[in-house]
Amino acid sequence: MSLKNTAERYGSLSIAMHWLMLLLIVAVYACIELREFYPKGSDPRNALKAWHFTLGLSVFFLIWLRLLLKLTQVTPNIVPMPVKWQLLFAKVMHLVLYVFMLGMPILGWLILSGEGKDIPFYGMSMPSLMEMNKEVAKLVKELHEIGGTIGYFLVGIHAVAALFHHYVIKDNTLSRILPGKR
Repeated sequence: MSLKNTAERYGSLSIAMHWLMLLLIVAVYACIELREFYPKGSDPRNALKAWHFTLGLSVFFLIWLRLLLKLTQVTPNIVPMPVKWQLLFAKVMHLVLYVFMLGMPILGWLILSGEGKDIPFYGMSMPSLMEMNKEVAKLVKELHEIGGTIGYFLVGIHAVAALFHHYVIKDNTLSRILPGKR
C-alpha cells in the first residue's frame, strides 16, 4: 500500500491519521467521563483530567498534519458516485468535524489559561493563551461542554453514515479508509 492517496484508495499515512485521530478522540472522552468515578482531588481523577488535556492538545497538533494531507493529496473517488446532496452533506460534515477537532482543544486550553492552571502536555507545561480571568474561563467551559456533547453526535453521525454507505448503498466510502489491502 502506498503512503500517498490514489484515485481508488487513501494511502497508509491518511488511513493511519484517520484512525489515530479516532483513537485520540475516544481516549479524550474516556478520560473526562471516567474521572467521575473518582472523588474530587483524588490522584486518579487528577491524572485522568491531565490526560484529557494532553490528549486533547494532541488532537489539536495532529489535526494540522491531517489538514496538510487533505490539502496536498487527491481524495479517492467514491464508486458508485453518490448523489450531489450526499456529497454536499459529506463535505459539510467533514468541515464541521475539522472545526470540532481544532476548536475543542483551543477551548480547553483557554479554560485552563483563564483559570490560571498549568496546561499539561506530555510532561511540559504549555503557555497560557490569555490572562487569568475566571469569569471568561467559566463561559468558555460552558461552550466546551456543549461542544463535547455535540461531538458525540458528530462522531456518531460520521460512523453511521460510513456504515450506511457500506451496508446499504454498498459503495466504497468505508473501504477506502479501512486499513489493510482491499
